[in-house]
Amino acid sequence: MADVAADLDPEWRAWLAENVVRGVATRRLVDTLVEAGLPEARARDAVEATTRQLPVREARRLANSHEEALSLLDTRVALLRQTGRQRVLDRHRDMPAREVMEQYYLTQRPVVLEGFMRDWPLMTHWTPARLAESHGAVEVEVMAGREARADHDLEPDACRQVMPFGVFLHRLQEAGPTNDLYMTARNFALEREELRGLLEHVRYPEGLLRKTDRAGAVKLWVGPAGTLTRLHHDLGTVLFGQIHGRKRFRLIPSFQLHHVYSHLEVWSQVDAEHPDLARFPAYREAEVLETVVGPGDMLLIPAGWWHWVHALDVSVSITFQEFATPEGNAWWKLR
Repeated sequence: MADVAADLDPEWRAWLAENVVRGVATRRLVDTLVEAGLPEARARDAVEATTRQLPVREARRLANSHEEALSLLDTRVALLRQTGRQRVLDRHRDMPAREVMEQYYLTQRPVVLEGFMRDWPLMTHWTPARLAESHGAVEVEVMAGREARADHDLEPDACRQVMPFGVFLHRLQEAGPTNDLYMTARNFALEREELRGLLEHVRYPEGLLRKTDRAGAVKLWVGPAGTLTRLHHDLGTVLFGQIHGRKRFRLIPSFQLHHVYSHLEVWSQVDAEHPDLARFPAYREAEVLETVVGPGDMLLIPAGWWHWVHALDVSVSITFQEFATPEGNAWWKLR
């Protein structure tokens, strides 16, 4: 019998081979091909032909060596669903730092801490207007021209620009919603000597955060409404704080790694805003938590948890990765 898979468009052949290796159910693969216009009999033949191909068989053999790990991940997913909390993101107000550590950091569960920073001086001093007034003349690096480059998250160096902080702040407020202009963690703004004084406005709750001079331990994010960070995970737990404006988050558990089509170490191939479920059928199984983080709120994002972030307003944010534990943050190790 002729290899029906060979008659498919190259993009569909690659899609089919990847999802056969991933173990996506035959019925789902056939249904997707039928929806794309292939007769059901040919769709079945294509799946079977792909399964028989030597490179695919070898890839499946290698994948099968990870079956125990995948089984463990699926067990975690099943247990989460049995709790009935798979689509619930906890929110607390005035939760003591010790309880945050015990109930969320150490158990690797996300949580929104409402109003946690409401009394911190940065809530007053780090608004766009106050930053422009106090540090507008400081030359800062930002990411610009992001909308012209689909790979701006993967190739950030091409987007680096230097301009006065005041000019940047004026532009982001005048631009309207855009993903073109953004000061991100990769710009290391708080490492600049001229901006180090801003750290005087930061607080380190005892038992939760550790004050340190380590480069990158505290990071600043400033941008217009519309900035977007695609689905990815961090290598360590992050405590995210929203100072000005609001950001929308979508989060997926770390143990659903096999549902998010991970590639290039920490990035997902899936557009979490408009997921293409025909191209990425395993994403249907992902448990997506969604929340909006507003001024004064903090969000604990456990190491390895996938997250997508969209700014709803002109936004100023801060992130921390130094926790008050003897061993420090538990880091995800890339092999």
